[in-house]
Amino acid sequence: MLHLGFVSAILADYDLEHVLQFASEQRFKCVEVMCWPTDHADARRYAGVSHIDVDTLDVKHIQLLTQKYGVYISGLGYYPNPLDPDPEKAAYFREHIKKVIRAAARLNVPVVNTFIGRNPSLNITENLKLFAAHWPEIVKVAEENNVKIGIENCPMWFTNDEWPGGKNLATTPAIWDRMFEIIPSRILGLNYDPSHLIFQIMDEVQPIYDYKDRLHHIHLKDVKLYRDKLNRVGIMANPLEYHSPKLPGLGDVRWRDFFTALTDVRYRGPVCIEVEDKAYEGSPEDVQTAILTARNYLSQFLALS
Repeated sequence: MLHLGFVSAILADYDLEHVLQFASEQRFKCVEVMCWPTDHADARRYAGVSHIDVDTLDVKHIQLLTQKYGVYISGLGYYPNPLDPDPEKAAYFREHIKKVIRAAARLNVPVVNTFIGRNPSLNITENLKLFAAHWPEIVKVAEENNVKIGIENCPMWFTNDEWPGGKNLATTPAIWDRMFEIIPSRILGLNYDPSHLIFQIMDEVQPIYDYKDRLHHIHLKDVKLYRDKLNRVGIMANPLEYHSPKLPGLGDVRWRDFFTALTDVRYRGPVCIEVEDKAYEGSPEDVQTAILTARNYLSQFLALS
């Protein structure tokens, strides 16, 4: 039913074989594999990791590794800002998304996960115009290759670096509705992460029911909303001033209700742990502990391999 995996970005120092070996040894069924371009540096946390270089794709080697360890690739991940205000950067990001889509087709991977992007200085209406101008060509490539696109719903607004509007448009159900009206193709859907609704003071479970036909992939991440900090700075402050990403079970996501909803709507497929908890970044051992701690907590809701 539900296949537990994790996002490979947290194992940045591993190569693909060691990622898959770790997943196999620790009873994971799948891994979302990061595919950032190797010729484009990105200093953002968890960005820039490339466990599969789509520019030098060795399909046979990758397939042999997945067979060897009995772990499948749930999706290929690449999370830039395809609507960056710098048109050269934005065009580069969009072209690499297309490369990742074509690589997914060659690898028989069903989904590519990414961001819509956003120009932080423009309002939602203006950004939807940018979406309408630039995203149909990406969706067309996905349709031609029969690869779904899972858009993660992270606002990409944490500190002054993303002020004032964040770097990803696809943050709320109201915006998703407008996106799906502009591009109705069922190829375009969600890589749904419940944690991003928590710090927007929204219901993180209801979207599973409302968008059951658009759930192409699932991220499992938690957040802790610090009410004392929120009461002091308010929701207009940079979000990291009042919340922190946490491992599943250590924050405010209602996981029992979340998994109830997934099973209610008959979701079948990958649910991948995304580790962004700074409390578990002191050493490689801490990182492994984070993944396994999350696995152990989530095992109450699904069967391990």
